[in-house]
Amino acid sequence: MTVLGAAGAATWRDLYRGAAGRLGSDREARWILEEVSGRPWAALWGEDAPADSESARRRLVSMVERRCTGEPLQYVLGRWPFRDLDLLVDRRVLIPRPETEQVTGVALDELDRIVRRRLDGGGRRAAEVVVVDLGTGSGAIGLAIAAERSGARVWATDVSSPALHVARANLEGAGRCAARVRLAEGSWYGALPEPLAGRVDLIVSNPPYVSTAEMDDLEPEVAAWEPRVALEAGATGLEAVEAVLSGAPAWLSPGGAVVLEVAPHQSGAAAERARAAGFGQVEIRPDLAGRDRAVVARDAGGARNASGPRDAP
Repeated sequence: MTVLGAAGAATWRDLYRGAAGRLGSDREARWILEEVSGRPWAALWGEDAPADSESARRRLVSMVERRCTGEPLQYVLGRWPFRDLDLLVDRRVLIPRPETEQVTGVALDELDRIVRRRLDGGGRRAAEVVVVDLGTGSGAIGLAIAAERSGARVWATDVSSPALHVARANLEGAGRCAARVRLAEGSWYGALPEPLAGRVDLIVSNPPYVSTAEMDDLEPEVAAWEPRVALEAGATGLEAVEAVLSGAPAWLSPGGAVVLEVAPHQSGAAAERARAAGFGQVEIRPDLAGRDRAVVARDAGGARNASGPRDAP
């Protein structure tokens, strides 16, 4: 840490060594130096010239100290990758996670199924689909779908005004797909305009699914920093899941689907909630670690996916 705090002609390599020693992590030190410098690590390591400026050094010191207090690395950096996106993130939103990236992939598969079904049926405007991302947070799921499927028109909603400020900033940096994304504030379906009822092809959500009792068991880095409103669902942990599923039939078009991220131990109960809401086809998809992670619920008229996921119990 002496190098980090000292004045003088320290190189980026010197600063890296000081940061790595303070953090106890070479990898995190590299990420922080890349963020501060705006340059790739390989270029920094091979350079013997002094670091660019004293302001860069001060920013580096600040970021290292924030990380040492337990603040998540993603918030320290102020951004984090999600699929093909580079998202702005801070304490107003959940940190995008690999599990949610995979749930987004499940949602994209469902979207492709819906488009194929329309094409087979000779429907008009078959390639255009309407997607609703409920509880969007940083905008991760909705923006990824819009970026990866040019025929998708996306409504991304959240009850949290601060979260939507982050989503709006990410939308502004999303490029051409931003024109197909609308942000709306409100609780679940209350954020959507009435004319969308019966016209939504896919509803996707990573809702709060931690029970009140489970909040005490979360890692401190999660419980102390990430927004509680995006984590805690209520006494059972299924309150938000049930709200999304029970409200979905009124908004889905024929053949539409819901894709939900859930905690592995909730998957069976979530599938029961889907059936109780009137969905005749319910599947559970695993994450990369083999844990139940996504619940897929289809309209009773939807075609069954023949790719082989196991039926929900």
